[in-house]
Amino acid sequence: MKGRDLVRSMKVVGLSDTARRVREVRSAWRRRRADAVGLVPRGAERARTPGPVTMVEPGPGGGVVRFARSELRVRVTVGGAVFWGWDGAEPTPSYALVGGSPEADPRAVLEPDKEGGWRVVAERATVVVSRHGALELRTPGGVVLRRELPPRWWEPVGGGTARWAQRSEVAADARFFGLGGRAAGPRLRNGTYRLWNTDPGGSFETGDDPLYITMPVQLVVADVGTHLVFHDNTWDGSVTLREGREGAGSGHDRLGSCEVRMDGGPLRCWVMVGTPARVLHSWVALTGAPAVPPTWALGHHHARWGFGSEHEVRRIVAGYRERGLALDAVHLDIDHFDAHQVFTVDKERFPALPKLAGELRQEGIRLVSIVDPAVKAAPGNAVYDSGTAADAFVRDAAGRVVRGLVWPGEAVFPDFTAGRVRKWWGGLYDERLAQGFSGFWHDMNEPVSFAAFGETTLPRSARHALEGRGGDHQEAHNVYALGMARAGYEAMRELRPSERPFLFSRSGWAGMQRYGGTWSGDVASSWAGLRASLALVLGLGLCGVPYSGPDVGGFGGHPSPELYLRWFQLAAFLPLFRTHAALRAGRREPWEFGPEVLEHARVALDERHRLLPYFVTLAHLARRTGAPYVRPLWWSCPEDRALRDCEDAFLLGDCLLVAPVLSEGATRRAVRLPPGRWYDTATGKAYEGAAEVLVEAPLSRIPVLARAGAVLPVRGGDGRLALDVWAPAKGRTGGGLVIADAGDGWDEPELRRYGVRWCGEELLVEREGVEGRSAVELPVRVRGTVQGP
Repeated sequence: MKGRDLVRSMKVVGLSDTARRVREVRSAWRRRRADAVGLVPRGAERARTPGPVTMVEPGPGGGVVRFARSELRVRVTVGGAVFWGWDGAEPTPSYALVGGSPEADPRAVLEPDKEGGWRVVAERATVVVSRHGALELRTPGGVVLRRELPPRWWEPVGGGTARWAQRSEVAADARFFGLGGRAAGPRLRNGTYRLWNTDPGGSFETGDDPLYITMPVQLVVADVGTHLVFHDNTWDGSVTLREGREGAGSGHDRLGSCEVRMDGGPLRCWVMVGTPARVLHSWVALTGAPAVPPTWALGHHHARWGFGSEHEVRRIVAGYRERGLALDAVHLDIDHFDAHQVFTVDKERFPALPKLAGELRQEGIRLVSIVDPAVKAAPGNAVYDSGTAADAFVRDAAGRVVRGLVWPGEAVFPDFTAGRVRKWWGGLYDERLAQGFSGFWHDMNEPVSFAAFGETTLPRSARHALEGRGGDHQEAHNVYALGMARAGYEAMRELRPSERPFLFSRSGWAGMQRYGGTWSGDVASSWAGLRASLALVLGLGLCGVPYSGPDVGGFGGHPSPELYLRWFQLAAFLPLFRTHAALRAGRREPWEFGPEVLEHARVALDERHRLLPYFVTLAHLARRTGAPYVRPLWWSCPEDRALRDCEDAFLLGDCLLVAPVLSEGATRRAVRLPPGRWYDTATGKAYEGAAEVLVEAPLSRIPVLARAGAVLPVRGGDGRLALDVWAPAKGRTGGGLVIADAGDGWDEPELRRYGVRWCGEELLVEREGVEGRSAVELPVRVRGTVQGP
């Protein structure tokens, strides 16, 4: 355990409980001893590079280039994604890919390049391989997007897994995004980012890294184009980024650079090229369409670690009802378990949980249960006994079941990399559903031990099935939570086949969007924590995880009324809208912060529910296209450098621009607008982009602007579907999509397209169909008809 990690653990558990500290030390010692015995020391290493080309073998979609000391496989798929793998690495097996490797594009051919190397020319990109193993990714016009230098391996002389490093160069103006959930961002500046899912051991802010979800997924945006790079490797590693600099006058450009280092595993890579929308569409086609949450999960959620009793839950729900505040879900944390044991209920504090769940459901409120992977290691615990009988728990290299220290005390951990264990674990969710729960949030699943913050509960030498291939925790750690999410999601599909599952997970990896979303984890109750919340949502969306959101007000601290309100106003426009707090962090109900905050929060909450049909539309679009609900301002114009550097505002779909207040005391703020006309939705004032404008931001609201020509599906005053239409400039047209959910099941919803155009002085709103245009069957409210700023 590193010194910094020990400090982190002290912050959470304290020093007063001597018995707990003894257990922690014992747990940490067992882990270190297991690794000392189970891991082969690296010892002396031998460096290796590919060497010169010796042979070339063309094949479907590309071929194999053989070098003196390695070989490179290049393949272009029918969807336009490009794969390359060194040392015989193939696209599969992979935890990220869905449905195996896509089919090779027969039109792409490996052919000699005029510069003495080889190239594969495809519709969207060209890959050029040099004689010594460098790769260039070029646009169809021949402009270099990315240059991969020859990789380097370090192999133990006595045998074992090789470490490797791959250095790349990008354009001087390029900006980096992605790498999972990063508190610093969404633009990733110069620095090293670790690829190891980690509980930070307490509340985090913008400078803390790594966090719960790390992914080797980079989205690179430059003037020459956008590309996504995914190094399909689950081992511990790091990515070092360095932005470039353009030379002034006759000076030379300094290219941007990226270096990926991995402690083991294959060197294989996927690349997608195109507009941001096309890139994300290709990414989810490769890794799986995002799950569509049930409609109620797009509403407002309330959670607290420390409800304490059924009576307190009823009191909070009554508080929302009496004040006329909308509430769609209540989340129960670990305090509703019996002695913190998962899949149990404390019968004294929650004597009639199914009855409570049924009564809340009649009011339109669903119950959501926390689920941790740690199982109390005690005979008589039903989950432990059944898991032991099923041989479901992770073992060390000597064959002993691994134990760690978590909330229930000494605990064991299921091996979610085994299909039979996922099936066993999934069957346990039947107990939760029988208690009346409608969804689940997975927590502590990095996995975590109180004696191992910054490291892992499980020894790196712990053995995992890895779908029958076998391996250790060095390879399995980053996909542990992904396997848990898969187990829960597939169980809900089987146990409640007519309902869309609702599941979100604190940790995960590439492809986790197939099973649900995530949330910020233990973000600090500070203005820096508020900024980090927005960075996480934007960054995860660019990695293919569109459904996420923070704990409103932060998790572990005491936000001021102003901070709480600004957080609430931001979260009302994010996919997951949830208030949540730690046991000793105070309450997060809007009325606890005074009457002024209550009334302003009511406005934000009402607006969220008015926009619910728009969120439903965005959820279904994310499934179909991969486009996140929350998008950076440069989404439709990545060539705009000013927008690439803007990190304090975002687009909600194509229609709305949200500019949250992220600084204490601010009552107005500058907003960078993409091209076109934008209307302030509160005042109706029009602004022309691309430009930076100053917008009023009183305590009662944050700036929200609508794109001219936008058609938004909303809830009308009668609760039924209606349309908000923002007038386009004279001579211009507009339009929008509406996907009205057919329910929370699996029926395919109808997609409707609406167009907006001027006919003289009259603004016409029409439904577009296969046979032309027809009258709109929904109530329409036209806004923004005043022309000019």
